[in-house]
Amino acid sequence: MKKTKDVWKADLGDGTFQNPIIHADYSDPDVIRVGEDFFMVSSSFNMSPCLPLLHSKDLVNWKIVNHVSETFPYDRYNKPRHGEGVWAPSIRYHAGKFWVFFGAPDEGIFMSHTEDPFGEWSPLHLVKEVKGWIDPCPFWDDDGQAYLVNAFARSRIGFKHILNIAKMKPDGTALLDEGTYIFDGTEHHPTIEGPKMYKRNGYYYIFAPAGGVTTGWQTILRSKTIYGPYEDKIVLHQGDTDINGPHQGGWVELESGESWFLHFQDKDAYGRIVHMQPMTWENDWPVMGHNQNEDGVGEPVLTWKKPTVESVQNEIFNPQTSDDFEGEKLGLQWQWRANIQHSWYSLGEKENHLRLFAKELPEGVETFYDTPQILTQKFPAPAFTATSKMEFHPEEMADVAGLIVVGFHYAGLMVKKGEDGLQLVHFSGEQDDDITAEREEVVKTIDAETFYLRVDVTEEKGKAKCQFTFSVDGESFENVGGPFTATIARWIGAQVGIFCLNRGKQTSKGFVDVDWFNVQ
Repeated sequence: MKKTKDVWKADLGDGTFQNPIIHADYSDPDVIRVGEDFFMVSSSFNMSPCLPLLHSKDLVNWKIVNHVSETFPYDRYNKPRHGEGVWAPSIRYHAGKFWVFFGAPDEGIFMSHTEDPFGEWSPLHLVKEVKGWIDPCPFWDDDGQAYLVNAFARSRIGFKHILNIAKMKPDGTALLDEGTYIFDGTEHHPTIEGPKMYKRNGYYYIFAPAGGVTTGWQTILRSKTIYGPYEDKIVLHQGDTDINGPHQGGWVELESGESWFLHFQDKDAYGRIVHMQPMTWENDWPVMGHNQNEDGVGEPVLTWKKPTVESVQNEIFNPQTSDDFEGEKLGLQWQWRANIQHSWYSLGEKENHLRLFAKELPEGVETFYDTPQILTQKFPAPAFTATSKMEFHPEEMADVAGLIVVGFHYAGLMVKKGEDGLQLVHFSGEQDDDITAEREEVVKTIDAETFYLRVDVTEEKGKAKCQFTFSVDGESFENVGGPFTATIARWIGAQVGIFCLNRGKQTSKGFVDVDWFNVQ
């Protein structure tokens, strides 16, 4: 596989950056600084490994360095639980440890901690078993008292617009009470959620998004006492920009004294991509972005001077994409659509290849949309090309291997065993109101075990247009099927993935060896 350049460049190489700093679906980001290092976490929902951890030295160039947990420890997540699982985590550094808290809307509030963020994290600990408590953020006060602020999901508990603060054990293992409602955003800040708590100059601050994912704004609450009453102020909105719903994220202060705010923008099939705003303080209120109106509400910036950091960042990079499968572990960019089963794949059975086994579909699974053993990664840029070189060895007629773009609507190419050799198949489907329709078209017979599958993604009027192509020599590619418009899935953007599976209920010894997966 040829080495390729990143498909998105946030660092412009001249001391400035452009937004988004990550043009990929790192939903609900939170960020901290520990010394010269910055760490970011984001939602992972039903995907595994769970809860990605990213690292940076300058807030602009980011790499995935870990996942807090390999799986979400409930058997029902062995099949895709679309839109469930890990919602809106918070990350903090306290008492020599890194702490991550998150809410799962059906299971409760969870916590994990570590002294080494690049190493092993403690097993997920259930802080509170409860439905509908979401978006938790821990806070340790100057007097040693610990608290947890959270929001509520109406779909699980019957109400929303409310923020709650509960007392917590200092070790983060349990809540000490049911909490106190400290803010009702029904009238002026509907759907207030995602709270992040801080303390500065004697004020308690809660940074919280409101107004909805695609149409909302960033709200700041402040009070001299932790239980309020809280003043409220909108500090960031779309204004005259194209950056819709700029909100939900975290504030980070540099050693230089600069402040920055990281947040997401919902960009349809591209997911919730990560932006960064310059931030200052006036009269003990945050001021974000630029072009502040008379009320002090800012707009998102498109380009700006990079943060002033001690470590000089010379290399420009993005979260990982391409993979040549030379390591002992899968690249950290890859996630499965349900709890990982190590029987699905192997590394090293053929040197420098990923082997995906044609495992049968789980009981009750009939469609690609509900298939867990699809290995996916996020769309990394507005326009990109993803190509994979494969060598397929089916055993049963129901064995298939291929490339897919998956959301509520999905499409792809697969190769399957036919009567006269391997067959190339174009497929598509959509999931709507729990009803999934799928279509397949046999394109041709292939006289080769090795082949190349590709998808070209381009942005047209904000939509992600996909064209699948096929080759047997890696040089000459032919279009297969017409253009396909990628879509979101449940709370996540579209994903590009590879797979091998038995679409029947047979036990098969079939497999595909993936030489490389290249994004450029």
